[in-house]
Amino acid sequence: MKPTFPAYVVDGAPHEATGAIRHLSLADLPDGEVVIDVEWSSVNYKDALAAKGHPGVAPKLPHVPGIDCAGVVSQSDDPRFTPGDAVLLTGYDQGGARWGGYSAWVRVPADWLVPLPATLSTRDAMVYGTAGFTAAQCVLAITERVIPESGRVLVTGSTGGVGVFAVALLAKLGYEVAAVTGKAHAEPILRALGAAEVLPRTAVQDDSGRPMLRAQWAAAVDTVGGAVLETVLKATDYRGAVAACGLVAGDQLRTTVYPFLLRGLTLAGIDSAKCPPEPRRDVWRRLAGDWRVELPEHLIDEITLDTLPTAFERILAGGMLGRTLVKPISTAS
Repeated sequence: MKPTFPAYVVDGAPHEATGAIRHLSLADLPDGEVVIDVEWSSVNYKDALAAKGHPGVAPKLPHVPGIDCAGVVSQSDDPRFTPGDAVLLTGYDQGGARWGGYSAWVRVPADWLVPLPATLSTRDAMVYGTAGFTAAQCVLAITERVIPESGRVLVTGSTGGVGVFAVALLAKLGYEVAAVTGKAHAEPILRALGAAEVLPRTAVQDDSGRPMLRAQWAAAVDTVGGAVLETVLKATDYRGAVAACGLVAGDQLRTTVYPFLLRGLTLAGIDSAKCPPEPRRDVWRRLAGDWRVELPEHLIDEITLDTLPTAFERILAGGMLGRTLVKPISTAS
């Protein structure tokens, strides 16, 4: 094991923090039962907030972001894991209250780990990452309430990490998908993923003030929140379901009880960070099995620690398309 290893460390004032590659030792890492040799991590919106020192995400600086990682167990004080085991980690306090996956080595609580399914590589696991895991939970919430014959399923923010997987998973399961995007050039990509229809953002912008709208879809995966979610709720059909997992368009929800009382609507909130172990493993079994989807390679970008700042700026500006994987090395390492 290397005496020191590279990590992307964020420090400075809250909201104004900057990151740099530093070389750490195992003694610098937080407590935990298992040390992982990290092979891949990924870039998520929450990571970009942590990189800016957002106190709601990274409450204490210095900080190592990275809410995802996958790799091989190097050391373990827990009998459930032995050196050489391939594992993955998404959520919990990883990359938030605790240092995360933008590091060549991490030390984590054993309870947080998921044994890597045999059909997935560590790279496969991080192509999914929190984004794919969240999308699968959204789709599961819909499949429990709405069948494919019920009608179209809307996906907002469809070119983001969660969105592309939601489109692909729903299409694989036989649903007719309507994908919403502000990127007109992405229509061929979304159709290749399985979208039957691609809609502009204006399709989910309503300022009429009416408590309900004409029913337009049987269910929806909303990745953006705010006024978009308000419109989605008002336009979902009888006994429909909306899975909500994002807030990039706002954290406020102004609505009425009418969609819930008159149409029997279900609003399912999706929490990926604190999902209990058994449901978590069930979702990963699905993603490694019958629900497995493969993103085209042109939707997967691979970077190292050196180029994380550019990726953060891109995702905060809404310019991310597909998934960005992080190999926890630097050109200086």
